[in-house]
Amino acid sequence: MSITPTESPESAGPTDSAARAGAPALRLYDSAARAIVPLAPTATPGLVTIYLCGATVQGSPHIGHMRSGIAFDVLRRWLERCGQEVRLIRNVTDIDDKILSKSAAAEPPVPWWAWAQRFEREFDAAYRALGVAAPTYEPRATGHIPEMIDLVQRLLDAGHAYVGESGNVYYDVRSLPGYGSLTNQRLEDLATTEDESQLDDDVEADKRDPRDFALWKAAKPTEPADAAWDAPWGRGRPGWHLECSTMSRRYLGETFDIHGGGIDLRFPHHENEQAQSHGAGWGFARHWVHNAWVTIKGEKMSKSLGNSLVVAELLKRYDAAVLRLALGTVHHRSTVEFSEETLADAAALWERLSGAILRAYEFCDGGDTNPVDAPAEQVRARALPAEFTAAMDEDLNLAGAMAVVHATLKALNVALTQAAPSGGQGADDDLRTSVTGLALDLRSQLDVLGLDPLAEPWRTRVLDGAGSSQGGAAMEALDRLIRHDLEERAQARAAKDWARADALRDKLTEAGVVVEDSPSGARWHLA
Repeated sequence: MSITPTESPESAGPTDSAARAGAPALRLYDSAARAIVPLAPTATPGLVTIYLCGATVQGSPHIGHMRSGIAFDVLRRWLERCGQEVRLIRNVTDIDDKILSKSAAAEPPVPWWAWAQRFEREFDAAYRALGVAAPTYEPRATGHIPEMIDLVQRLLDAGHAYVGESGNVYYDVRSLPGYGSLTNQRLEDLATTEDESQLDDDVEADKRDPRDFALWKAAKPTEPADAAWDAPWGRGRPGWHLECSTMSRRYLGETFDIHGGGIDLRFPHHENEQAQSHGAGWGFARHWVHNAWVTIKGEKMSKSLGNSLVVAELLKRYDAAVLRLALGTVHHRSTVEFSEETLADAAALWERLSGAILRAYEFCDGGDTNPVDAPAEQVRARALPAEFTAAMDEDLNLAGAMAVVHATLKALNVALTQAAPSGGQGADDDLRTSVTGLALDLRSQLDVLGLDPLAEPWRTRVLDGAGSSQGGAAMEALDRLIRHDLEERAQARAAKDWARADALRDKLTEAGVVVEDSPSGARWHLA
């Protein structure tokens, strides 16, 4: 693959006026259809509407939670890059059995709403740290109780629901002929349609069928009085699935383009959401997109296994860009095997990517302006290589997109190697143009992945010379050791002790460290 810098934003690519005016070319794997299908036409031309199941704020966010946020952030970035307006809704479940039980079990006990708020803030901080853009709206379940009550009444009126003896309201799964279509299951093969954590056999003994699921849970004397709301059939709170049917309609309409979430939510959560919405007469989601989970040593990451990794703790050891790169450059339907080796590979790649951009930035620095440091609007206006566009349009094929990124990085490093002897302001104009173009091309491609080194939240660390991989304790220690050798080498060069200077450079080269001299001093990066 040959990479040359883009000549102008008007070159053919997904940002030209024709693409902006037309339907998205993106094809996605639809979990319901079990095939890769065109996204177009969308429910509203020029607009892509997405509902993403967000956090149940019962505890601190771990990397498994972030996988979904990052995967759909890349989807959103690509759609916007292709000229589409995106309306992304990511809900917050702030009332739920687990929140009530965990807040009550805390020492000392904490009000359930305070418990939920604490972890909602932690999730928000984790998303921001990893460069996940805020959704268009982020509604809370507790903010939409009246609409949920209306939906329950609608289902009762339509004959899809019934009130139990204790005041619970259940969805009658046998009333909907298409129940199970999302996950391709037959109702007669199912023992239950609830998550085990949501079941309470004693309280729900009034079900007509054990496979029915709760729409409304009657208030319990053991639960806080303020964790219940008045409803025509009795005081209580919504079931787990009710909020998403309600909020997707509230913010996206009765029919929208994409419903997303982790693959573990397909059943029963998404199946039950679909049943509720279809029972209400709504078209609901036209496409279903699910991301795979994160595993550690081959096991699905979960708190029950005791191997969950909290984002805040990981950020003490690794730079946020390294975590994003490790989680966000693997295809969304592929499992991420999370390990020290995975993080080491991500750290080395981020060092090469951010280091190349930083070296281009330093080489092209002309004082008042720096062409490499173009604003986001200019970076996103650059045409992307056809191979990159084709890969992303085919189910967000990140492997194909990353092949283009690596080719662009290689071309930039070659240009920087040619440019290094000539220095900054006195450099040949053709070399400066080449370096600038390739650096902007690389930034443009990385921007789609949320990893442009000169954009927030990575910019400050990169320009400070830290680079994300050096944000970890191990890389900081390595940087100190290498800096010591570079300082000694600089002293040897100043004393014209060329043999000593060459020996120090050879020592670093043998260790896999590339040293590059520039007018501002020597820089290093991993080979």
